[in-house]
Amino acid sequence: MNLDEISSRLRSRLDERMEARERALPAARRAIRSCANAIRAIHRSEWDLAHRLMDEARQAIQEGLEAVRDHPDIRYAGYLQDAQKEYAEARITEAVVTGAASLPTPEELGVEEAPYLNGMAEAIGEARRSILDLLRHGDVDRGEAILSAMDDMYYVLVSMDYPDAITLNLRRSTDVARSLIEKTRGDLSIAIVQRDLRDAIDRHTRDVLGGG
Repeated sequence: MNLDEISSRLRSRLDERMEARERALPAARRAIRSCANAIRAIHRSEWDLAHRLMDEARQAIQEGLEAVRDHPDIRYAGYLQDAQKEYAEARITEAVVTGAASLPTPEELGVEEAPYLNGMAEAIGEARRSILDLLRHGDVDRGEAILSAMDDMYYVLVSMDYPDAITLNLRRSTDVARSLIEKTRGDLSIAIVQRDLRDAIDRHTRDVLGGG
């Protein structure tokens, strides 16, 4: 085999990989963008929009995975994993915010294990945002329920004692999640104290007026 033949074969293979990458990368970007908008819609209770965007994200991820089916080095380059993480985050956020009985599984979402776990960690941050919104409207009880879900997810995350190369740096995301949970617990505790104090003042006022 001469150099021209070697060059031709190498170029053909690299062209195939390049074509796969050029199809997968925009698909991953579309998925990430759709998920970001879906999470925004979830916080606004725009459920139809959120579901449409999450469906679009899943379709984009599938297109990206199909494009790199024969190119594992490209499939696991990172950007499709990022898209899967964002998709898992959106779906888990919806489940937590709406008080679903259970979270969607990786199999149901069609995502890999590490992106799913990192998406769960990111969803804890979105859950905190939801609690802060609830506290502004005085809904402490619902905030407590979401905090309980955050705790449950954290216990899952902290139990995943595997190397960062396997979990895609989950340990760092778990540390951030722990910090957010503690801040949220403090915010919620203050809100509960304020609610109880307000209720006590209201009762006292009613007693005084009634006694008068």
